[in-house]
Amino acid sequence: MTAIGNSAQARDIAYHVHGYTNLKAHEEKGPLVINRGAGIRVFDDSGKSYIEGLSGLWCVSLGFGEQRLVDAATEAMGRLAYYHGFNHRSADVVIDLAEKLVSIAPGRLSKVLFANSGSEATDLAVKLIWYYHNAIGKPEKKKIISRIRGYHGVTVASASLTGLPHLHGDFDLPIDRILHTTSPHYYREGRDGESEEEFATRCAEDLEKLILDEGPDTVAAMFCEPVMGAGGVIVPPKTYYEKIQKVLKKYDVLLVADEVINGFGRTGNMWGTETFDLDPDFLSCAKQLSSAYLPISALLISDKVYQAMVSESEKLGVFGHGSTYGGHPVSAAVALETLKIYEERDIVGHVRSVMGHFGDRIQKLGEHPLVGNARSCGLMGALELMKDKATKTPFEASDKVGPAAETRCLENGLIVRAIGDNLAFCPPLITTDAEIDEIFDIAEKSLDETEAWVNEQGLRG
Repeated sequence: MTAIGNSAQARDIAYHVHGYTNLKAHEEKGPLVINRGAGIRVFDDSGKSYIEGLSGLWCVSLGFGEQRLVDAATEAMGRLAYYHGFNHRSADVVIDLAEKLVSIAPGRLSKVLFANSGSEATDLAVKLIWYYHNAIGKPEKKKIISRIRGYHGVTVASASLTGLPHLHGDFDLPIDRILHTTSPHYYREGRDGESEEEFATRCAEDLEKLILDEGPDTVAAMFCEPVMGAGGVIVPPKTYYEKIQKVLKKYDVLLVADEVINGFGRTGNMWGTETFDLDPDFLSCAKQLSSAYLPISALLISDKVYQAMVSESEKLGVFGHGSTYGGHPVSAAVALETLKIYEERDIVGHVRSVMGHFGDRIQKLGEHPLVGNARSCGLMGALELMKDKATKTPFEASDKVGPAAETRCLENGLIVRAIGDNLAFCPPLITTDAEIDEIFDIAEKSLDETEAWVNEQGLRG
């Protein structure tokens, strides 16, 4: 594409700052401009069609152009375009959504606080973790554990919890009181001869050592994505959550389940928490809550935490948190309609009916000479590209093999995301078996082309 004259590309370069983008390269390259979507496909400004193999950003669960969500937003906008939840106010649709979320929530979760993004929900959880421990008379118990390669957002606290160096560099992050423990990435972190269960035991031992080294009276909570999404679609090893939850309970450390990517059917259950038998004190959700049609997120909290919040707000005179758009009635209406569609169309059942085929196709690509590891859970997965499969030797970051494969997928009509040298797949939950075949046929062709390029460039030495 060429950014010339008054084109959309040229105007984008002139006025728009992009996240997760090399800003200097963007000035030369410009954007791919998408201006229409239908089903699992989007179309650029030249009319070219692409399968959206990452659901936008892990979020457009019902695909593009779902008329019921358009109608829900239109009706809600006309009826009550805005209201807030401050000072004992509420909107009926927000009450309906809160009630619905609690009714489908796993475990001990009983109350809902609304925000606008997954990052905000993470920040809110951090605030409440600190607030809770002040309320119960444990003001020193404030450190929070996340995991290397974990992803929890981009705001100051949430980016600190995110265990990816490019979110910290020159932002002066992470902030104080944030800790990181071993990534549960068995393929990359497992030792020679170590089984998945043995690796899970070592992860739990690493966690316990971290807590003991810091002092159990200072460690408040741990954040976990059931399946780690933006860190590379890392599926936990067998027995992992069973073992780490024992450690957390032993030292009275709260568990926060980050379901921003996992929630609402992505793993083959309504919640990733159910897929991996987690018992969280908090659960954050966003993205597929509204099929990304409007911004909304929610933090679900246990009654234990809520009762401490009530006591502390009584003591202080007010619960000193709120946001202008948290629980926006139009976003809430779209989210409520999204949840109705999930139930009426049995979206979780549909995911279960196609995820076996999705898993088979992605595992078959694990045999490709460029792929070291193929993994999936439900309707999300990744291909990890390797310089030498036998020795698990990665390419150099400067080789940019993952981005090269992503570019070839794009040229062939498939949008995926390169996370380093991991190609991530997360198609809309409505994707059919036939569309899964289209996705992986294009991916295989693109891998073949990337393999040829790797050999031409002499990147294997």
